[in-house]
Amino acid sequence: MAPLHSSSMSACSSPLLKDVIGDLDRHSYVALLTKLIGESEYVQNNPPKYKPKENRVARHVLDVLLPLSTTPNNGGGGGPLVVQHITNPKYPERGNVIAEYPGTGDGAVSFVGMHMDVVPVVNPKDWKFNPFSLSVDGDRLQGRGTTDCLGHVALVTELMKRLGETKPKLKNSIYAVFICNEENGEVTGIGVDMLAKEGYLDALKAGPLYWIDVADKQPCIGSGGMITWDLKAIGKQFHSGLPNKAINAMELNMEALKVIQTRFYSDVPPLPEEKKYKYATPSTMKPTQWTYPGGSVNQIPGECTISGDVRLTAFYSPTDIVKKLYAYVDDINAHIEDLDTRGPVSKYVLPDEGLKGRVEIKTGEEIIAGIACNLDSRGYHVLSEATKEVIGFVEPYADTGTLPLVRDLQDEGFDVQLTGYGINDVYHADNEYCLFSDMKQGFEVFVSIISKLEEDK
Repeated sequence: MAPLHSSSMSACSSPLLKDVIGDLDRHSYVALLTKLIGESEYVQNNPPKYKPKENRVARHVLDVLLPLSTTPNNGGGGGPLVVQHITNPKYPERGNVIAEYPGTGDGAVSFVGMHMDVVPVVNPKDWKFNPFSLSVDGDRLQGRGTTDCLGHVALVTELMKRLGETKPKLKNSIYAVFICNEENGEVTGIGVDMLAKEGYLDALKAGPLYWIDVADKQPCIGSGGMITWDLKAIGKQFHSGLPNKAINAMELNMEALKVIQTRFYSDVPPLPEEKKYKYATPSTMKPTQWTYPGGSVNQIPGECTISGDVRLTAFYSPTDIVKKLYAYVDDINAHIEDLDTRGPVSKYVLPDEGLKGRVEIKTGEEIIAGIACNLDSRGYHVLSEATKEVIGFVEPYADTGTLPLVRDLQDEGFDVQLTGYGINDVYHADNEYCLFSDMKQGFEVFVSIISKLEEDK
């Protein structure tokens, strides 16, 4: 399908746009979110165990928007929305949805990044409620995806629905881009990366692009880069009663990782720019998983792997850091005898057998750079003004959470700004929830942004 292009309506600025569109309707929003959370079990994303089918969510979005669209062969009702469902043919159950409310001019305002997959629920029994069914407790809307990110999918769907119903006269075209495959990078070329590569997002360069996948109702002005890594130690397996005849891969890996982390923190220190952007943490490197082939407790393992990630502030290049990691490992292997040992018979070289332990590092294929948003852009100023107007204050922040492609979009000329209305404390956590009152304020912020940008000449 061809990339979207704006079509024409009569132009008029909309200083009273809020009165035209109104507030977020609780009944409509909760009804839609109920359907989306009901699909969350089937859009968990962590292959090979969890292979999401985001079209299960997309069909509910399409059910709301197509009756207000100009696509008669797909259930359209004559406009004014232009709706596309875009899927890579290799993954027919994993699609994206782009909706446009056309304006008369060349400007654009876009809401992007609302993803239709979720992180897995490790153990549903650990939850206080069913994670795969929306439960309502007063203001709290509970279930997997309410904060990240099905709550935002429902929110922006409701925004586009109201635009389609009320048909305000706008100069700027309003876009909503609902994406698949945000939570895992093992599969590529099917989500926002495909949309950007194939030109579906080109029209969005004509105005601010608001990435809606963060939390706490404030502008997020910086995100993190990410490198995943596996550090494998290879020693010699032997009986634990004869440790002098073994090269303990676990000890080797722990000591090697200590050296690597020490050098990393020396080479990647906190930077002054991180204070300006209010990063919650500097760049970090840490282990998160440990695996080995198996064996009994009286066997010293000859092989094991420690896995983890590097999180970088936006001011470091991930590709440069990858080079450093490989250089650290090469240096360790060249001087394996110099590694600290543990106890009088712990060693990483068996001269009589001509054996040396070694470590190998492998970094993940997907390397993501962080973003520092442009704080001088009109898009940021409007977001700040709208946030203060609706929320009552503005406290921008940054962290090393990772968002796919946002840095690439910025490098290609998009004015990328980040915001969202979930709860930061439950991101990727058990007992996930959002607040309807927060989403209602998010709706007001979006309407205010659209209205303020309409006032620009």
